[in-house]
Formats: sequence, C-alpha cells, structure tokens
Amino acid sequence: MKNIFKIFILLTVFVLTFISLNVQAQVDLNKYRGVNLENFDLTVKPNEDFFQYTNGTWLKNNPCPPEFSRWGSFIILGEENNKILRIILEEAVANLNNPKDINWRKIGDLYSLYMDTTSIENLGISPIKFLIEKIDGLKNNEDVIKLIAYFHSHGLGGFFGFYAGTDAKNSEQIIPQIGQGGLGLPERDYYFKDDEKSKSIRGKYVTYAGNMFKLMGFDEQSAKANADIIMKLETRLAGASMTRVAMRNPEATYHKMTFDELKNLTPGFPWDLYFTELGLADKEKFANGINIGQPDFFKEAEKMFTDVSIDEWKVYLKWNLIRRTADLLSSPFVNEEFNFSGVVLSGVKQQQPRWKKGVGLINRYLGDVLGQVFVEKMFPPKAKERALKMVNIIRLTLKERILQLSWMSDATKQQALKKLEMFTVKIGYPDKWKDYSKLEITRTNLIENMINAGNFNFSRNIDKIGKPVDKTEWMMTPQTVNAYYSPSRNEIVFPAAILQPPFFDVEADDALNYGGIGSVIGHEITHGFDDGGRKFDGNGNMTDWWTPEDTTKYIALTKIIEEQFNNYTINDTVHINGKLTLGENIADLGGLTIAYYALMKAIYGKDLPLIDGFTPAQRFFISWSQVWRINQTSQAALLQVNTDPHSPGRFRVLGPLANMDEFMQAFNCKEGDKMMRSKEQRVKIW
Repeated sequence: MKNIFKIFILLTVFVLTFISLNVQAQVDLNKYRGVNLENFDLTVKPNEDFFQYTNGTWLKNNPCPPEFSRWGSFIILGEENNKILRIILEEAVANLNNPKDINWRKIGDLYSLYMDTTSIENLGISPIKFLIEKIDGLKNNEDVIKLIAYFHSHGLGGFFGFYAGTDAKNSEQIIPQIGQGGLGLPERDYYFKDDEKSKSIRGKYVTYAGNMFKLMGFDEQSAKANADIIMKLETRLAGASMTRVAMRNPEATYHKMTFDELKNLTPGFPWDLYFTELGLADKEKFANGINIGQPDFFKEAEKMFTDVSIDEWKVYLKWNLIRRTADLLSSPFVNEEFNFSGVVLSGVKQQQPRWKKGVGLINRYLGDVLGQVFVEKMFPPKAKERALKMVNIIRLTLKERILQLSWMSDATKQQALKKLEMFTVKIGYPDKWKDYSKLEITRTNLIENMINAGNFNFSRNIDKIGKPVDKTEWMMTPQTVNAYYSPSRNEIVFPAAILQPPFFDVEADDALNYGGIGSVIGHEITHGFDDGGRKFDGNGNMTDWWTPEDTTKYIALTKIIEEQFNNYTINDTVHINGKLTLGENIADLGGLTIAYYALMKAIYGKDLPLIDGFTPAQRFFISWSQVWRINQTSQAALLQVNTDPHSPGRFRVLGPLANMDEFMQAFNCKEGDKMMRSKEQRVKIW
C-alpha cells in the first residue's frame, strides 16, 4: 500500500463519451472468489506456518510466469484489469478516424504509435538525435544547467529532482521542492555494499552502460570509458544522498528556506538561470519558501556542477537520456535495458508482450481517460456503498480502541480522535477528471509525444504553486490495484480496481471482506498513526501533538516490531530491514487488528454458520493470508528488501499474526506454538 507524502497531480474536468464494450465477458473474477481449499497445504498446521497452510498448494502450482518477477494477488488482479484496458485501447485505435472525442483520439493515436513496431525499428536512435545534438553542443556550465532544466521540465529527469508539492507544515500551500536524485541503480547503497552480489550488480551495471553507449555509436574503448565516468559520477551523487531509512522520517527531509537562503547554501549553483529556464523567473513563486529535501546533497551537487568537466557532463546527460527513453526506441535498446533492469535486478526471464507495455504507457500519461471507461464498466454503485459502510465501521472501531489504550494519556487520545474524525475518504474514482485538452498528441512521433506529455505534466504541476490546494485530486488512477494514505491531506484513497476479488466481493460474507479490503482500509487508516504519519495533525500539518511521555512509550512499542522483522530473512541469509519497513509493519498489525474487531462489531448477535468448514474469525485470517500470497524470484526478493518499505508477502502474514491473541484463539493455538511469539514478546499498538 502507498503512504504518500508528496502529491503531484492536478485534477480538472473533461468529458468522455462512454463506449459500449463487452469487457465483463473478457475477465473471470469468479476464480478469485471465496476460500478455495485446493490452495491449502494441509500437511502443515495453521499453528505452525499459517502462510504455508493457507497458500502452500497455490504457491507450488503458480510459479512466476517468465515475464514476471513477482506473481500474487495484486499482480493477477492487475493482469485481469489489463485485459479490459486493452479492449478499450484497441477500440480507440479502430476508431481513429471517427473518434468519440478529443481524448479518445489521443489515447488511440498514442497507443497506435507505440504498437507500430515496424516504424520504430526503422527509426533506430533517430527519434532522440535532436537531444543528443543538444548535448553535443554544450560549451559551458551555463549551457549544462539550461539543458538540465530542459530535461526536468520535459520528464527526462537527471542530477536532482524538482517539483511542486504541499508544504509539510502548511498543508494549504503548494511550494517548490527540490530533492536528491540522478542515480541509475535502485538506491544509494547499491554503490557501496561490499558483498559479492552487490559488486556483481555494479559490474553488470557498468557493462550495461557501456553496451548502451556502443548502441549510441561509440567505439568499444570510448564506450567503456564513458561507463566508468557514469559510475564515478553516480557514486559521488550516491555518497551525498540520504538513505531510504533516513528519508522515512518526514522531519529529516523538511528544510524550508527562502530563495536567497538557497542561493547562500549553494552559492556556486546558478539557481536564477535554472528556475528561469523552468518558467519560474517570477520570484513571487518562492514567496512562501522552497523546501530542500537534502541540503548536504545539494552542497555536493554544487561542487560537482563546478568541478565536473563539460565532456563528463555530456556523457552523464547522454546516459540519463538513453536510459529514460530506451523502452521507446528500437529493439536493441529495449533488449539491453531489459537485460539489466529485468534480468539482473529482477530475475525476469522474458519481456512482456508489446500490448501490455502499451497499456502501461497510456496509464502513465493518459490514465484518467482509461479510468473513466474502466469505472463505467467495472465498478457498480453498490460496491462503493458497501466499501464506505466498512470504512465507517472500521473508523468507529479505531475510535473505541484509542479510548481504551492503556499506554496513551487522555491528552494525546483527544488529539488522536480529532485527527481520526478529520479523515477524508475517497472511494472508487475522482469527482473531477483530469483535463488533457492542452496536451498535444500527434500521429507521427512517439518520442516527441512523450516529451510533450512530460512537459504537460510538469507545467500542470508547477502551475499549482501559489494556488489553493485542490482537495479533490487523486494520486492514483481508478484502474490501479492499490490504495494510499496521504499525511498532508489526512485522507485515505481506494481506487475502484482494488475493490474486486480477492480483496473485496460485494456478494461475499463479511468475514472474507473484512479480512481482505477491511484490513487494507485499516492499514491505510493506521498509516495516519504510524511512526511517520503520527507526526501530522488532522489538517495535514507536520506538528507534534503528542505528550513527551506518550512519544517515549510509542517508540518503545515500535522498537519491538522493528526488532521482530529484523529477525526475518529472505533467500536464507538476507535480513529484512526492520527500520525501513517499520511504517508498513505498524500499519499491517494495526489494520488487521482494527479490521478484526470491526468484523466482530458487524456480525455481533448473528448466528452465522460455518462456511467451507471455517468460522467467521478463521475466514477473516484466511482472507488476509490469501491476499498476500506471492511467488517471486530471488533477485526480486533481494531488490524488495533493499528498496521497498513493505515487507515480503510471507512476513506480512506471519509478522502481524504472531502478535495477535485473536488469531491464537481462532485457530486454537497454544503458547509455544511456532506461529506465535511468546506472551512477553507480543505487541499491540492500536
């Protein structure tokens, strides 16, 4: 699940004439409904390994398909949704000359261009030649910063990041924000770890860069020299970067200052020129300040800007360009990118079919066009009504539990309840859809369209600076199988796509739904009170509403969870990072606990029969476990542990349950059983 601190997208209105598509017939969600005993491994007892007990046969019979590094409920449901989106896009292509409206034409044009592999193969590297020529024409540092600004304003990134985002201490304001960036490997530690696996990945990364430079026309010796330059420069950027663990603390990435203070922090960097090139010459845009996520990074970036040679900047910018556009070029570039990002980093055996990549492309740039049709066909009003009812019961349950907390003082409880009362809930789809009227999509040039789209998104983002915050905007499209909590808006959001089996079934019993989407709802609500979210109040402002004594008690409780997950390993030897995953682990335990008691409230007084031989409490925990069943390659597991704040699926099941007396009672576990932590170790926060 997503826990979002920064929001980028402005939502406005457009009208799309719905098309008549028989998309329901293309997917079969019945096979994901209910509890299927054939998925169980009955050679394992639930008090020994509940994840294996509920999922063992499924795990055995459902290895990762060759085009995937992970295979589980989220991915499978996403694949079912992709079938629907493909039908929509192919209908748009079939009606290019008779479009329903302008947005319908745009998705048809863009998808058609992407699927025209004959033209793409014939073009080779020529679509980005004009950008390569821009890089070759650099003569001085002023030219370099102008081109970096061009890259940033056209979706090509590089060196560092810039965007407009909510002021963490004033949620009514959108201010400019800059942060660390510029790395090609997944995160900073990949440049410094000394184990054999990490050294091997670095070596293959250099080879990958060298191969890309050869495809760009460099000879063997020059390509290798360029790859070495890339590793040198990126290692320097990595050395100045904050760790992912450090950045989990929202206070550590908040350093608001005036524009003049930014210039004093890095006097050798031409910020006036950079922002002018971005279209922000008017210093009124900085009247409310600018946030510098990582000041130490920018001190080093300033040094690099002045002491890295122009020739080395050319190499770096070409590398940034090619790795950002490779998947839009001819097959040699696509294959080289896949061989590293797919095979080396993730363990994927083959590329996804072209149409599926095309769906992803349209989702990234015109996702709301697809989303409006998706919602029309796949999200009945009764699903939204039942989901909202569940949210209300879960919120009420958390309110009651807060009032009963023995470790929290009355003063902090009142503030927690105030925040809970102020939560905003968004379910299904936005009230307003994005306006794409100013986005130009042509039928002639895929790369040009992508650069136009990048500039369109950038311009829409920075246009928010100085304007009232749009409380209606969404960070996800309705067809996204996920959910999120935003601290700066104090809101929980559940797109239509996740409100489907196995997460949610409008026809299913309460136990199944509370164990699935109910626990997800509880998870997102708990994010408002995890170790990061607790630092924001009900208005979305970062402020300390806790008594010092309660903070101390809370940290002590979370330390137990951190240490618990530090002891879990993947690939036999690699330990989960309890600090990196702490927020998500808190949300899993809190969400599951709250959802369980919400279920008990929903079924109170009802004489419910066994279903599939299980009680409602047992079905609740089975539902949670089947949501998180997943197979993944060893490479993907390692990548997740190194970079992802979420624990692997197996431990998202075993970790919370090991702390829950409610699970122990449901399956008649005893003290000392393998599934359960000792009574002294078990922890409950919310």
